[in-house]
Amino acid sequence: MIKSMTGYGSAKGSVEDLTITVELKSVNNRYLDTSVRMPRSFLFAEDAVKNAVQSKISRGKVDVFVSVDSSASDDVVVRVNEPLLKSYIDALRHIADEYALSDDLTVSTVSRLPDVLSVEKKDQDADAIAAGIREITDRALVDFDIMREREGQKLKDDILSRLITIETLLAVIEREAPKTVEDYRARLRQKMEEVLNGAGVDENRLLQEAALYADHIAVDEETVRLHSHIAQLRTMLAGGSPIGRKIDFLIQEFNREANTIGSKCQNSDIAHVVVDLKSEIEKIREQIQNIE
Repeated sequence: MIKSMTGYGSAKGSVEDLTITVELKSVNNRYLDTSVRMPRSFLFAEDAVKNAVQSKISRGKVDVFVSVDSSASDDVVVRVNEPLLKSYIDALRHIADEYALSDDLTVSTVSRLPDVLSVEKKDQDADAIAAGIREITDRALVDFDIMREREGQKLKDDILSRLITIETLLAVIEREAPKTVEDYRARLRQKMEEVLNGAGVDENRLLQEAALYADHIAVDEETVRLHSHIAQLRTMLAGGSPIGRKIDFLIQEFNREANTIGSKCQNSDIAHVVVDLKSEIEKIREQIQNIE
């Protein structure tokens, strides 16, 4: 399946009482460039996210956004500093006994003493969280690929339609090219008759000149190679991604053959067809920049 380099996908899931959302979006790029944005306290899972992306995507600039919602998580604990609390109580009771003061110690009283209570985060299982984020990323990539394949099919259909147009233009060139030689032969005969002033025209000489001219402007090799390139491109499109770089190279060959035909043609009608031919090739070149 042909895939576009442009796409979007997302997935949500729960990991260790945390709600994790992963979003991916991508644009064209010559190579794979992955950028991951996530809370600093979860950066330990960044490599897991990048590995997931690299396992599914070969080209494109991919931005991954990982958000973490811990509002539903009981992720903090209140700890009592038992040794410190005991020291406070012993000291306060000593004061009460020593100075004949009333002992009014209460839970409320001792809880307000410095450093008796502390609020701490629960220990997190980093491996489990990283694995969970990786699994959610994999699901986001499935959603991401659905969009990329849908866009890729549109690109494929467009390119195939342009290949049909190119074949139609090639047929015109192949039909008109031999007429150029015939026209040249007729013009050459006319000039020779004018120069010789009614004397007989040397048919052998005329044939030789026409043959040399025909060899100079012949585009058979170029049209044959273009047909071969078209067949090869169709085969590539029938396969799956990644093929963007290969097609990019092949389109350079399309352009080379079209330019050669344009430089050889000595017919204004063919020249106009070559302009249309190069225009279609350029449109394909633009489209393949989106293919992975």
